[in-house]
Amino acid sequence: MGLMDKLKAAAQAVTGGSARVTLEYQPPVVFPGDTIQVRVTATSTGAEVQSRGAFIDLRGQEWVHLTRSEALTDKDISTTKTTFETAMSIGGPFTLAPNETKTWEGTVQVPPSVQPSFTGIYARHQWEIRGRIESFGNDPDSGWQPLRVGLKG
Repeated sequence: MGLMDKLKAAAQAVTGGSARVTLEYQPPVVFPGDTIQVRVTATSTGAEVQSRGAFIDLRGQEWVHLTRSEALTDKDISTTKTTFETAMSIGGPFTLAPNETKTWEGTVQVPPSVQPSFTGIYARHQWEIRGRIESFGNDPDSGWQPLRVGLKG
């Protein structure tokens, strides 16, 4: 491996580009306490990838936005608060050979006491899910995908 190949491999590890990760999940709408069926697929983008495992990340975030006139100030007010965040393992340590693909399937549970998704006039609460493999540098992941959590009645 030449110097340029080593630099490229190092850059991919630092930026999370050492693997492509996808996430499939069902159902797209859940209720507190429900389980989600997940499938994470990771493919090496060329170099060997050492990983400490495959994970599902789940988070809830509340967003609030008020315009100047609504806030009775000279500036708009916007804020975000993470209301829930967890990482759940669905696969232990592994190695991806160059250009190899591996898949993990499992279930994750939405905790029973979480706040549902909602969109109001000034605020919204949204849920997101992603698949990720833990490795050196920036973890390759699927990107956050929307998940709707309904109100259990």
